[in-house]
Amino acid sequence: MILQDQVAVVTGAGVGIGAASAMALAKAGAKVVVADIDIASAQTIAKSITNNGGSALAVEADVGDVGSIQRMIDKTVEAFDRLDIILNNAGVTRRADIMDITEVDWDRIHRVNAKGVFFCLQTAARQMIAQGGGGRIINIASIAGRGYAGTSNAAYAASKGAVISLTKTAAQQLARHDINVNAVCPGVTSTALSQANLTVRAEQEGVTVAEMTKRRAAMIPIGRANDPEDIAAMVVFLASPGARNITGQSYNVDGGIVPA
Repeated sequence: MILQDQVAVVTGAGVGIGAASAMALAKAGAKVVVADIDIASAQTIAKSITNNGGSALAVEADVGDVGSIQRMIDKTVEAFDRLDIILNNAGVTRRADIMDITEVDWDRIHRVNAKGVFFCLQTAARQMIAQGGGGRIINIASIAGRGYAGTSNAAYAASKGAVISLTKTAAQQLARHDINVNAVCPGVTSTALSQANLTVRAEQEGVTVAEMTKRRAAMIPIGRANDPEDIAAMVVFLASPGARNITGQSYNVDGGIVPA
């Protein structure tokens, strides 16, 4: 229970990495706000946490809307009196060649993946500072932001590169408030989103999904894709007392695909 009595917000927590991270933070003792644009999925995860003896609140939130972000933080403080940890996980993408990306794609991806992360970070930091300082901000980036050739699309890669850069600058500027800012860069991870992208790629290459899954595993040095829980474990570590002097860093969790 290394996060006993800590209050954590997780965005995009209804599925995948967000859901696994919300449950892992709760298991470590944190009170968790399960935030998602799909309130039904958020409620499902929150109920799972409470059924297992944890404390959780489901909140509907659109991280591309600054007003919605503020309401998310306000509801957190109303319920739990403070905010100690935020995991900026919500993200979107689609599989597309660079020549097929539209203005609508660019705006949709950056609205959530870049704008959303920044304003969640800023709003959370304001609350942490108002409490007297101290806190952990963890951003989910991607190895796509480090140049991974297998990225779903160039706009997504650019948005995740922005998250990596933002993490460094925010860490420098928030350090005086004892707020740590770090990022996790997942590699290939078994989620509904990655499975949808894999299915599209299989269709494009004229092979079965099973064959594409086999090819994907073969390109990972360790021989297997991440489970969402692999990312959640790094999130819990970065939120823990053991990471108190780590800030401004972006950690790959990718089975060795991209050298750090």
